[in-house]
Amino acid sequence: MPEQRRLIRLSFDSLFPLIGVIGSALLIGGLIILQAWLLSHILDHVHLHAAGLEQVTPDLIRLAIVVLLRAFLVFVNEQSAAVLSAGIRSRLRESLTVKVLRLGPAYTEQQQAGELTYALTGAIDSLDAYFSQYVPQLVIAAVLPVAILAVVFPIDTLSGVIFVLTAPLIPIFMVLIGRTTETLTRRQYQTFSRMSAFFLDSLRGLVELKNLGKSAGHSARLDTVGERYRSATLRVLRVSFLSALVLELAATLSVAVIAVEIGIRLLYRQMDFQQAFFLLVIAPDFYLPLRQLGARFHAAQNGVSAARRIFEIFDQPEQDEESAQEKAEPFEERLFCSPFTIRFNDVSFTYPGREQEAVSHVAFTLTSGQTTAIVGLNGSGKTTLASLLLRFIQPEGGTIFYNDTDIQNIPLDRWRSGIAFLDQRPVVFNTTLRENLLLVRPDATSDQLRSALETVHLQETINSLPRGLDTGLGEEGYILSGGQIQRLAIARLFLKDAPLLILDEPTSHLDPFLENELDVALELMRKNRTCLVIAHRKSTARQADRVLFMENGRLAAAGRHADLLAEVPHYASLFGPEGKV
Repeated sequence: MPEQRRLIRLSFDSLFPLIGVIGSALLIGGLIILQAWLLSHILDHVHLHAAGLEQVTPDLIRLAIVVLLRAFLVFVNEQSAAVLSAGIRSRLRESLTVKVLRLGPAYTEQQQAGELTYALTGAIDSLDAYFSQYVPQLVIAAVLPVAILAVVFPIDTLSGVIFVLTAPLIPIFMVLIGRTTETLTRRQYQTFSRMSAFFLDSLRGLVELKNLGKSAGHSARLDTVGERYRSATLRVLRVSFLSALVLELAATLSVAVIAVEIGIRLLYRQMDFQQAFFLLVIAPDFYLPLRQLGARFHAAQNGVSAARRIFEIFDQPEQDEESAQEKAEPFEERLFCSPFTIRFNDVSFTYPGREQEAVSHVAFTLTSGQTTAIVGLNGSGKTTLASLLLRFIQPEGGTIFYNDTDIQNIPLDRWRSGIAFLDQRPVVFNTTLRENLLLVRPDATSDQLRSALETVHLQETINSLPRGLDTGLGEEGYILSGGQIQRLAIARLFLKDAPLLILDEPTSHLDPFLENELDVALELMRKNRTCLVIAHRKSTARQADRVLFMENGRLAAAGRHADLLAEVPHYASLFGPEGKV
């Protein structure tokens, strides 16, 4: 399977732990053979040659040393495997997080939050069994049977031939049953992933469910989802137990065949006792690695199913900024400082997996110092236009120009450094208030922080907290209300003090009194700046210098709010009685 090949290649990135796993496995194989030989040698001398304790004491000491060394090497093998697994999972988690960040909001918004969260956390953790159990056992299963065969064939060719003929039975049964297990495990992972996403979404919406009196009905749906996962897990366990029985039976019958043929030849004095006893002792160790590989195979299948999702994320195409910069000529102009224009020239974009274009052949110009509002129903392309300007996504058709330069040829960090973006649902991190503010301006002073907080009427709330700015916000800022989180996000906007603002109606979720106060503050900020606002209220569209009316991904009309009200019936019908779209 391609996933398994890619997982095995990841093992080679941790060279020293992998060498520890392989080296200890080789030494364990040699010690198993030596242990069997010493045991058969001691019993042969005691029972057939009447050797006393003094005569076999050196061999007993050697046997004890071999047993202790074997136990130590098993410990080394397990520890090396644990280090190998931890290192791979740590790098994989870091790389996957970086990949998701590079894919940007345009990708994450198309995913279920719970499912993507599980892929970044639990799915990677489920690979532990693969790297700490399956990979080491794969090495042992490849090394030990071959080493035993190399010793057995010179001693007894017939037993060696039986080993060779019976050994493939275990892998054959493992592959046949493994195909069923793979399908069932994939379904189990998908069921668990959906359950995780559903559970996370349920937790996020628990307050709303309580307020609407729908929590009881939702509890029944949670039970249904949990029952589906239980059923999927039991199906996997049934096949796993069945496969364990089959593999044990195949190994036991194979050892029995060896025992019978050795017993018959020993009875007719066609084989020495030490030789026969050595083969009997070594036979179970010949099949044991293959049996254990079958058991580890089932334990690792959940990780392989998770890896399929992980590699799907890694294989997602992303915009190649480095390649764009290599092709671009040096860009020396200072951004957003002098009068400029940003021109959308016949721009189109379609989200992956969708047939309809999110924006289609859109053309308009943003002029420096002006406020432009984008108005339209949900799905009309407003957010996509903002994402294109922020370079979360690239146009599939057309070009966005900064003056006469394609913005894709401007270094991404430099382009975004002059832009402040505020979404309707701002993100706050599980850290202190101070660190959440310094995120946009690490060098801000305490006075600057206080000024930004006073501007958004949040300083009084901060003063009431036990540790002020050093108070931890908790997961998703649970110590603050939704309106306070929105004000904190607007305070970030004031701190960054960027010349180009992209706003998604930042005051639409606040109470009317505070909404009016913050509108005044934002109006002061918009002066002498270029602003693109995704407008949901008539008052916002009225204040804009220019309005872009979007319908079904196309620019249906553009002009001043009053002119569009008079000339475009569809535009006038957008705003309800409360003046909101």
